[in-house]
Amino acid sequence: MGINQNKIAVLCNYELLPERVGGMDYFFWEFDKKCKENGIEIDWFFPNHSCHGNYSALSIYSNNKENAENHFLNFCKENKPAYTHIVTHFVELCTPFFSKIKKLTSAKIIAVDHNPRPLNGYPFKKRLTKKLKGILFSGYIDAFVGVSDYTVHEILKDFGSHLRSKTRTIYNGVILDSIHVREKREIVKPSFLVASHLRKSKGIQDLIEAVSFLPREIKDEIKIDIYGDGPYKEQLVEKMEKYNVNGCFTFMGSRSNLNEIFAKYDYMLQPTHMECFSLSILESLAANVPVITTNVGGNTEAITSGENGFIFKAKDIKALAATLVEIYLGHKKISINTRELIVNFFSLPKMVENHFELLKNKLN
Repeated sequence: MGINQNKIAVLCNYELLPERVGGMDYFFWEFDKKCKENGIEIDWFFPNHSCHGNYSALSIYSNNKENAENHFLNFCKENKPAYTHIVTHFVELCTPFFSKIKKLTSAKIIAVDHNPRPLNGYPFKKRLTKKLKGILFSGYIDAFVGVSDYTVHEILKDFGSHLRSKTRTIYNGVILDSIHVREKREIVKPSFLVASHLRKSKGIQDLIEAVSFLPREIKDEIKIDIYGDGPYKEQLVEKMEKYNVNGCFTFMGSRSNLNEIFAKYDYMLQPTHMECFSLSILESLAANVPVITTNVGGNTEAITSGENGFIFKAKDIKALAATLVEIYLGHKKISINTRELIVNFFSLPKMVENHFELLKNKLN
């Protein structure tokens, strides 16, 4: 195997919510299964405990009275577990937390970066702080994983190019068998969905404004369903009222069965300002539903404009409006089966295997 003992820890700043079951949940379940099949047990550390889905099969430790990092540190102090590897997800990189882990355990540390960056980059002071953190704390991390080539580039930019030799890309993946497939798309007057957490960085306010620029005959007909919830919903409702486009949008709330829902639509809209590598884009493509999205993060690593979707510049509202008009009237269309790209490059089994191979071979 290349692993001398049979127990690792996975620390995830990821809240377990029964009403929001997405690609990462499936990854955690499948990775746990893969490790157990190979004689490796995992202690999972999440902010909260849940038994929905396959979480009942995981050994979960949680403490809602303290953050995940402090809970893990206290657990290690009290129990002195003999982990060979510690993997972190959704944990800030290059912080004192990693040096504290190394004082408590000899485990090798794999840090997976899922974090998007601001559209215009970090302010100067924060850039300097990250460079300093890279100097002080990057040595405590044995491998950095970016979920896209964009993310790897940002890790090196944030913390220093000296990390190149221990940084690699492992793309997110989706579980194909569970995703319903759109058999036929409407070329004229297609249907649209948004699947997103409702926060400002997701750019849905740009979509609302873009719809306000559409010709009256299109505005009277176009329907866009928004799946998801979040703190920015009230502002989105206010913006819809301001531009008098309420009738164009329907809030559908959070759904745990998006894998079945994508296939009911012809296109997905994702006007995001910040992205690392979007699982919802992959899930939509796997459902044979092309994606209209921005040129941020790893989006262009999954979407080739004009082939399996359309790319526009983030915050370019006029460009989004023009694209919507062309698609709605049938002047632009996507003809290929977008699922094929996901099968070949972005499947969940491939993601699980790549993470397992890193664990098995790269850190002996």
